[in-house]
Amino acid sequence: MTGTAPIILADLAARGIPFALLARDGATVEVLTGEVVDVELLADIPLTDAAGSAREVLALVPFRQVVERGFACHDDGAPLRCLVVGERHSLPLSDALAQLPTEPVALEDAGFDIDDEEYADIVRRVIADEIGRGEGANFVIRRDYVAQVGGDPLTAGLTWFRALLEHERGAYWTFLVSTPDHLAVGASPEAHVSAQGGVVTMNPISGTFRHPAGGATAETLTEFLSSTKETEELFMVVDEELKMMSAVCSDGGRITGPHLKEMSRLTHTEYMLRGTSTMDPRDILRETMFAPTVTGSPMQNACTVIARHEQSPRGYYSGVAALFTPRADGGHDLDAPILIRTAYVVDGRLRVPVGATLVRHSDPYGEVGETHGKAAGVLGAIGAIPRDVVARTVDEDAPAPAPRPLAEDPAIAELLSSRNARLAAFWLNPQGEPGRGPLAGRRALVVDAEDRFTTMLAHQLRHLGFDVTIAHWSEASPAAVAAADLVVSGPGPGDPRDADSARIARLREIVAERVDAGAPLLAVCLSHQVLADRLGLELTPLASPHQGLQKTVDVFGTPASIGFYNTFTARVSPGTTRVGATEVSADARTGDVYALRGPAYASVQGHLESILSRDGLTTLERLVTHALSPVEA
Repeated sequence: MTGTAPIILADLAARGIPFALLARDGATVEVLTGEVVDVELLADIPLTDAAGSAREVLALVPFRQVVERGFACHDDGAPLRCLVVGERHSLPLSDALAQLPTEPVALEDAGFDIDDEEYADIVRRVIADEIGRGEGANFVIRRDYVAQVGGDPLTAGLTWFRALLEHERGAYWTFLVSTPDHLAVGASPEAHVSAQGGVVTMNPISGTFRHPAGGATAETLTEFLSSTKETEELFMVVDEELKMMSAVCSDGGRITGPHLKEMSRLTHTEYMLRGTSTMDPRDILRETMFAPTVTGSPMQNACTVIARHEQSPRGYYSGVAALFTPRADGGHDLDAPILIRTAYVVDGRLRVPVGATLVRHSDPYGEVGETHGKAAGVLGAIGAIPRDVVARTVDEDAPAPAPRPLAEDPAIAELLSSRNARLAAFWLNPQGEPGRGPLAGRRALVVDAEDRFTTMLAHQLRHLGFDVTIAHWSEASPAAVAAADLVVSGPGPGDPRDADSARIARLREIVAERVDAGAPLLAVCLSHQVLADRLGLELTPLASPHQGLQKTVDVFGTPASIGFYNTFTARVSPGTTRVGATEVSADARTGDVYALRGPAYASVQGHLESILSRDGLTTLERLVTHALSPVEA
């Protein structure tokens, strides 16, 4: 219910009742009070009461919920905590500020739980042992800034919340959530997923520009936006979130952007992804756990890598705060920012988790610096360390004018928009109705080898006309493989030569079953390597991984701009164009094999479904059409 009596924040604190403060529109602070219910599964979030009436719920979803998708984690037992809203109030921002404390909060025994050299060593190991072995394109490894809080933790939290309201800009949510024995206060820049009236939105943000002393300028920002590492990092997370969008949205999702996310001490680059879905919002939340910007990709392997290299559980870091709001039709809308840029207080101990995105270009000490910058962004915003001083040219007591958004600078706007020239039009433009393409009437089975690029492949295949089913490699039965008009054996992480992997062994069986039967097969990335191995081609690691790399390559006489995410390659002698009955399309200099085609089969090393594949859909149609062509006797 909506409260009518004036709300006094000090009374909430004194009474010790659970409550949340949310600032989402820049003008008001929402005050939610109610009872706390901890549940085990997302499906258990209590969106209705015993009588079946819809109710509002704010849920703190910890990182450990990835176990619902079968992913690995350090399981600390952090509860899926639900504040079932009994009353909500709305305070004008000025009223909220007048009620919030301003006393300085002392921090003692402050510093990172992992020192700089140890963190740099972890970065080196992840680049060499994980990205270098083909386990994924990028991984986010965190460390925590910790300190002892002097005085009452809730008073400290309210003081920090006030500081965020006064000094932070560009946040998607500014919030404080106080529940028994746990306090969270932060300013999240990133809306992970929202569902409003059936429209699903995701907001991948990547790349971190730490403002120099005196603030960011067009010149300093231009250097950041021109960075290959930062650009590729953003493209990779967009690809990863499009996988999620394709799983929950019937229309797969479209991209708009890029935009700048300008905050008080940091600037990021971002895209917006939108699609439509009729799924329960709790199911949407499950299928989108969690943002690749704070985990890595592919998601399942990223969780495994995090468990290998992080030394402690994540708690709520990289989870979400999910607000489920009843609609008039009895359903619920969802608004769920990522739990980053957040300070947690438990037993009087402050913890500020921060992470860096590690890619093939990463410099260990550069990533150390990024974690310092992100921690400073939180600590400066809450007033725990000095904020940047902005020079005043007028009355020293007057409020500082809001800086002009750098995105309005014509050169910056042009630099941002030029990025889309590299991307696939399929994901930028209206896509039309699925099921009506040139290959309509056929059934395709897409085998998921633990990389959900398969959801994007399936979406493209539907636009070519196919009726598509996705099956996990462990559930793709021989009968299902035999019955499909086309089998697409998909991409995945790992070494294709691994004799101990049950996943790769099953891919070998699937590829063999289709090739031996002369049944149409398309093999992608890892499965392309498996097919190449069956045909007797050499498999070898690349000297430098091609993770998130865009290349224009020859595909059987036609140049194609394709995105690559591979660490291993099939290789032939330069100039080889045929091996037995198989045509080979390979790099003229290195012999790296980009595509194969033979009787009823075709394969490609790149990801035709990636946003980096400008010629992806046309190349997919060419290869699939070849695989479906009758085999000459």
